[in-house]
Amino acid sequence: MGAAYFYHLTHSPLEQALPLLIERARGQGWRVAVRGPDPARLGWLDEKLWLTADEGFLPHGLAGGPHDADQPVLLTSAAETPNGASCVMAIDGAAVSAEEAARLDRLCILFDGNDPEAVAAARLHWKALTDAGTPAQYWAEDEGRWQKKAER
Repeated sequence: MGAAYFYHLTHSPLEQALPLLIERARGQGWRVAVRGPDPARLGWLDEKLWLTADEGFLPHGLAGGPHDADQPVLLTSAAETPNGASCVMAIDGAAVSAEEAARLDRLCILFDGNDPEAVAAARLHWKALTDAGTPAQYWAEDEGRWQKKAER
């Protein structure tokens, strides 16, 4: 059974925090799916990911291409993970479930701590996942570093 990790973004914007978390997941040998509800936002994020890797290359693709299954990191709005991801990073309130978390090595939920609606949605995800027995950790940015604040 996989675990759900919640990342409360308070200092770094998504486009800065996401590449670091993707690189950590890739360091575990996991394929990653970044799931968001808005295809236009995913397109914007795709462009940002090409520009952020100063010291390396973050291979990724935007879903809908002929090589989705080959992508180590795939940005998608679909519930499926055509790249066989073992880590899903949900952004912007994308749907997740305890059944999905159980199939994955890791389910990450990133949310903007400056957006009350995003915080409320993350709380609902936390409750639904932990009530279903999914192990979960809550991480928050403190002075530019991630600190584990809760575990269940």
